[in-house]
Amino acid sequence: MKDATKCLHAGYTPKNSEPRVVPIVQSTTYVYDNTEEVAAVFDDPTKSLIYSRFANPTVMAVEEKIAALEGGVGAMCTTSGQAATLLSVLNICEAGDSIISTTEIYGGTVNLFSFTLKKMGIECIFIDRNASDEEIHAAFKPNTKLVFGETIANPALTVLDISRFAAIAHAHHVPLIVDNTFATPILCKPIDFGADIVVHSTSKYMDGHAVQVGGVIVDSGNFDWESGNFPGITEPDESYHGLCYTKQYGKMAYILKARMQLMRDFGVYPAAHSAFLLNLGLETLSVRMKQYCENAMVVANYLAASDKVERVIYPGLPGDACHALAQKYLKGASGVISFVVKGGKAAAMRFMNALELASNEVHVADIRTCVLHPASETHRQLTDEQLVAAGIEAGMVRFSVGLEDVEDILADLEQALAKV
Repeated sequence: MKDATKCLHAGYTPKNSEPRVVPIVQSTTYVYDNTEEVAAVFDDPTKSLIYSRFANPTVMAVEEKIAALEGGVGAMCTTSGQAATLLSVLNICEAGDSIISTTEIYGGTVNLFSFTLKKMGIECIFIDRNASDEEIHAAFKPNTKLVFGETIANPALTVLDISRFAAIAHAHHVPLIVDNTFATPILCKPIDFGADIVVHSTSKYMDGHAVQVGGVIVDSGNFDWESGNFPGITEPDESYHGLCYTKQYGKMAYILKARMQLMRDFGVYPAAHSAFLLNLGLETLSVRMKQYCENAMVVANYLAASDKVERVIYPGLPGDACHALAQKYLKGASGVISFVVKGGKAAAMRFMNALELASNEVHVADIRTCVLHPASETHRQLTDEQLVAAGIEAGMVRFSVGLEDVEDILADLEQALAKV
């Protein structure tokens, strides 16, 4: 099936007389005929459903759909994108380990890697995505367990050279984890370019309607865990009676360890109703992404021609620094545009306060146009040095183009810029 068809049909196929739409199975638990069957599932939760902290039929249908869209062997939904990122790292890291990340990533992820993981004894080494291969290789240590980056960085909108970073990571026998939130599998499938694990904040384009927060981890099934130093996956897990994930589950070792061990202990599994709402968003994802990209190109060109705008950052523009990478990896540059208003922070604030159609809110990738000032909102915890590293300027505005008529979006921009 093509992506548009997968959006509608993957993950759930009703049998004779069953509901056409994915049903909401609103239950925490499942009944068994005897104690022996329950005990067997506690030994291996993949045998059947036992408790909705591990798995739920509604959520499982969505997981299967997302795995199909990304080209992975399996997926696990979480309660937020932050939870997905956290578990994707903790699934292979422990105190004393080190990870490598590009600097141009979401501010919440910077905080997670810089402070929270540090408290847990996990070091993060940040590297510039434009660093030479030699410089990146030099960042690796014997205890390095993964490399992390974003397909389209939030809000710097730089494009990751996925194949290059995958090759470097694999040379050191560690996986590449890619946050594909802004691109979605409709615009880019990182696994096709060598990524091993993909994460998303499903709260963004996948949901599309700003009605539920969620995240997901997708396992490519391609990484050879035996080639590196990953005892948590390759050696017996005493919390599961000595089960060895690679021996028991092969290509699905990573994602099943995340479910059986981390979801068991952290419990960040979404509710059935949340997954139901996410599925409604996924059903129109292919159609929506095309329109987001079309509207954004019109808006980006308009902003680039404005004498009130210092600079426009949008990889879809031919003059953008990442345009060549966008051509290589993306089928469209998404609907998010970053631009710098002339006059710095004060001017950017006046512009944002003057908008009438666009909503000033802490969100992005909605069906409705929304705007945000990263330096003072989502990334305000970052130091000045970290802001520069993340590609964020004081006058930068993150503009998420919605699905309104593009002429109405342009009219709103025109009247707001006139007040700068």
